[in-house]
Amino acid sequence: MDIPLNTRVAMRLEEMADLLEQQDANRFRVNAYRRAAASLADLHRDVDEILDNEGREGLIALPDIGKGIATAIAEIVATGRWSQLERLRGSLDPAHLFQTVPGIGPELAQRIHDGLHIDTLEALEMAAHDGRLATVKGVGTRRLNALRASLASMLGRTHRVTPIEGPGVRLVLEIDRTYQERTAAGLLPLIAPKRFNPEGKVWLPILHTDGDGWHFTAMYSNTARAHQLGRIDDWVVIYFYDHHHREGQYTVVTETRGPLIGKRVIRGRENECRDCYSS
Repeated sequence: MDIPLNTRVAMRLEEMADLLEQQDANRFRVNAYRRAAASLADLHRDVDEILDNEGREGLIALPDIGKGIATAIAEIVATGRWSQLERLRGSLDPAHLFQTVPGIGPELAQRIHDGLHIDTLEALEMAAHDGRLATVKGVGTRRLNALRASLASMLGRTHRVTPIEGPGVRLVLEIDRTYQERTAAGLLPLIAPKRFNPEGKVWLPILHTDGDGWHFTAMYSNTARAHQLGRIDDWVVIYFYDHHHREGQYTVVTETRGPLIGKRVIRGRENECRDCYSS
């Protein structure tokens, strides 16, 4: 017997709440997912119908469904997957996720992930509007416009996405330092990533924390590229969102060349990192 769509989505929200609770995340965030799951369980309309007729705003109008959870529901309905949940499970495969977008094949999906260091549809949509996606080989003007339209449809957008100014360099580097220090001290909860972990070892530390109005999740980059280059315990991916559920991600690495060699730097914000260190 098929499980109703609303029930399947509610089950994923409950799983997210359970994982966050196990990983010592903010209790308000945990409870938000539980309330949203309960709201969907009592809903007499299918969420895909609401998205088709009213867009993401129709979901936000429901009890206990905020902007971030509405975006998550839209991603589940459109792709059958939820990148944030897969990330906390340790099963996220960004290249496969990007292939759910019409116009993105396996090679382009891998180039996007390797070149831009992003792994969510939200981050991909942002890159499509702020100029970064256009720098990836194989993304011309026509394809870029088509990808913007596809992502807007998949994520239930009713308005143009505008680039956001993320958290400051000093704060991101501080989150990175905190993650490294707490990992070394054995103070962080560990997960057993599903990818590149055939023995099922529990080894990947995860940090949930807040600062300057941003919520952060940090973990080592358990990606094919990190494994190939032997940088698993060096590349730290830091995900962030604010109270308006504007979200993004950065990858922090140890620089191997140039004036910042040996320093921790944020990919894409190297010049700001240089100014930060010089001051």
